[in-house]
Amino acid sequence: MLLHVTSLPGPGSSGDLGDEAYRFVDFLAAAGCSVWQLLPLAPTHPAERSPYDALSAMAGNTDLISSEHRVAHGLDDPATLTAQQQAAFSSWCAAQADWLEPYVEYAALRERHDLAPWPSWPPALRNRDPRAVADALAPLADRVQLLRFEQWVFAVQWDRLRDYAASRGVLMFGDLPIFVSLDSADVWASRDLFHLDEESRPITVSGCPPDYFAADGQRWDNPHYDWAAMAEDGFGWWRRRITRQRELFDLVRIDHFRGLDAAWHVPADAPTAREGEWVPGPGADLLSVLVDAAGPGTLVAEDLGVITEEVDELRLQFGLPGMKVLQFAFDGDRGNLHLPSRHEEQSVVYTGTHDNDTTLGWWDQLDETDREQVRSSLVDPEEPMPWALIRLAMQSRARLSVVPAQDILGLGNEARMNTPGTAGDNWAWQARAGAFDDGLARRVREVVTATGRLS
Repeated sequence: MLLHVTSLPGPGSSGDLGDEAYRFVDFLAAAGCSVWQLLPLAPTHPAERSPYDALSAMAGNTDLISSEHRVAHGLDDPATLTAQQQAAFSSWCAAQADWLEPYVEYAALRERHDLAPWPSWPPALRNRDPRAVADALAPLADRVQLLRFEQWVFAVQWDRLRDYAASRGVLMFGDLPIFVSLDSADVWASRDLFHLDEESRPITVSGCPPDYFAADGQRWDNPHYDWAAMAEDGFGWWRRRITRQRELFDLVRIDHFRGLDAAWHVPADAPTAREGEWVPGPGADLLSVLVDAAGPGTLVAEDLGVITEEVDELRLQFGLPGMKVLQFAFDGDRGNLHLPSRHEEQSVVYTGTHDNDTTLGWWDQLDETDREQVRSSLVDPEEPMPWALIRLAMQSRARLSVVPAQDILGLGNEARMNTPGTAGDNWAWQARAGAFDDGLARRVREVVTATGRLS
């Protein structure tokens, strides 16, 4: 089941790693679901809230910390830690120092500059001059230590939740955005690994050409990597990144996998993504590093969009499952690879993703001709949506079937998580209290059992 932590029920406007997260694990176990897929857990830019536009590719989103669990486990104040806790904190900081120290420096300096992006900081700080950074941080030592502590508290709460999920037979499935935000600790600390000009501005930015989601393409505005510079140490930054993700998750989806073969480069001053071009990426050189660091059978390729033979060959060369999305299947093309009859075992099937409308919202917008195309693939054309598509996903020969929680709850367009290429209410949907009840768990389990997916 696909559900981000922020979408869990909660007393506030966002879910957290508290009691509701544990209740959801219990719901999954009762429903016969063995995988919980989430969106990235990284700290977001407050204005956008997008987990794909993060302040760090390595850090945790401390907004997800449960204040109740924090107090209950004695993690409310670094000054009151027990000796055992203090030792664990110090050990964790040492083990994570390669990303933690740049992040806490960046976060503290960003606060000092009223959250202004780092390219606008004074040149010495922008360029991370060691003396200038040390002088600027000297009066902020307590804040820097608190930022370290907050990251440790997040790690403790996440590890505890993941251990609980494992005890209930539930794997955690995470998501790795292929690009990182310009205004992030990653780019600030490693400018030489990105294509930036002398003023730290991107020369080209990321995006994708016109597609199903956007007529002018999508302009994501991430800086592009300098692959030659990254290759000099054997893609060490990427090895550390995927290792960090595997510390958090049992399975990891590589978002925009297509970008490893070639990425859409949009001139920084172009008005839309239409003006971009495909530029070759590192391909097998990088993917071999990722597979080696992550371990076999742990990575999934998000291979949606404009997919070439070269992209397919790259995925198959390393044995990564691709994605099938049922909402993309029924366009009248019998060769459509998303059609259930075209699914391969080495794939992951979805009713829809976090970027799609909910299944009920999608169905409501189809005309009768399109609906008949869908019904022709159903075992029971009379079964109502969204359960008809949920059952179809679970009947697929794909090894893993993933259903967004909004579909399980039978929700419409009002519960859509994200509409690509738009701003506004994205990433804000939250399930109501009590939504994941025993009756719903029994209904899901019946379908899981009937389709032979009960482990």
